[in-house]
Amino acid sequence: MVDYDPVIYSRLLTSFTLGFHIIFATIGVGVPVMIALAEWTGIKQKDPHYLLLARRWARGFVITVAVGVVTGTAIGLQLSLLWPNFMRIAGHTIGLPLFMETFAFFLEAIFLGIYLYTWDRVKRKIRHLLLVIPIVIGSTASAFFITTVNAFMNTPQGFSLEGGVITNIDPILAMFTPAMPTKVAHVLITCYLTGAFLLAMISAFQILKGKHHIYHKKALHLSMVSAFIFSIATVIIGDLSGKFLAEYQPQKLAAAEWHFETTNEAPLIFGGVLTEDNDAAYGLEIPYALSILAHGYPGGEVVGLEEFPIDERPPLWIHYLFDLMVLIGIYLLLVSFIYIVSSKMAPALVYSQLLLRAIVIGGPLSLLAIEFGWIFSEVGRQPWILVGVMKTSAGATTAAHVDLLLVVFATVYIILAVSCIAVLRKLFKEYPVEKELQDRGIK
Repeated sequence: MVDYDPVIYSRLLTSFTLGFHIIFATIGVGVPVMIALAEWTGIKQKDPHYLLLARRWARGFVITVAVGVVTGTAIGLQLSLLWPNFMRIAGHTIGLPLFMETFAFFLEAIFLGIYLYTWDRVKRKIRHLLLVIPIVIGSTASAFFITTVNAFMNTPQGFSLEGGVITNIDPILAMFTPAMPTKVAHVLITCYLTGAFLLAMISAFQILKGKHHIYHKKALHLSMVSAFIFSIATVIIGDLSGKFLAEYQPQKLAAAEWHFETTNEAPLIFGGVLTEDNDAAYGLEIPYALSILAHGYPGGEVVGLEEFPIDERPPLWIHYLFDLMVLIGIYLLLVSFIYIVSSKMAPALVYSQLLLRAIVIGGPLSLLAIEFGWIFSEVGRQPWILVGVMKTSAGATTAAHVDLLLVVFATVYIILAVSCIAVLRKLFKEYPVEKELQDRGIK
């Protein structure tokens, strides 16, 4: 019989909850931007197809927001129940962004209701467009405030801990840590990229089914052009994130790249299998690439894992998460680039079976990249819950029955997932776009 360990079950429950919630949080941040772009394009070009795009995307968005609210609330409760020692410090130092996130959500929720209600009740379309701006600001601000909490966990500051007593608390300093700029930028831009690819996936799938109406083609074009721009931004911010890790969390970068010895001109290892002698067998070694990622030039010195105590090294399997995240990012960039080039030079290829299927695959892959990136970020910080201050084992609860909570939450979330999919299918199946185009007299 396996001994009950509240730390393990607390980690499992938190991981499961966050892994589920992050799907809806990503959609909640990325899709409002696409809705705003669609309505703005429709007004600018006086094109009813783009206006209908914004209207239909907003309907589906409401359903995902509802699920995101439920799962987000559960996370707030779990932090206090499962990680009381961590919250004893975080509640005093990083409570401000947690508090502000509530107001950001209120802003988003209030204006989302007004935005949906006033579609046919505002004479000047530009005034209706203005209503989507607070939704975008609210969703983006929510992501900003929550990500500052994660940044604080990676580079904690803004307090002193002496003999277990918290003193010299500075909430502003705790919010704006060295990790904040790259983490916030990376979270936001990947949310925008994922939102664009998910919507492009839907349009590409409809075209593959033989629905060649101009509405679907315009939806695909807007989504893929946006995806290409966001892909480029993701690459740039990813590079900056690598340089942040090299300076502030070198052990995470070293574990991700199986870099054991401190060296100059360090190569980057892609894939492979780690041997007992800490050699990467069967991996692709790219000369100088790790030094360039860490410092921007080939001769940069990259700190190896040998510099850190064994009990403070992250798990080495995060290497595969890093590789998968990067590989998917390259895939999304290439697919969107091929679409852009094809639309300019060979329009017939835009709707080819191969490219459309590649776009459809890009939808779920973009969500997987989000999951891989989140797991990499959290597991790569281990064994710390607050780097250099508190280990994960010290922050967890010692209460019983966390394993029962895991079963309960897993059951509830499965029901939520099935219900969400069923409602979305029913919503759009009962009122397909072809019927709505006909009802509104749009050709």
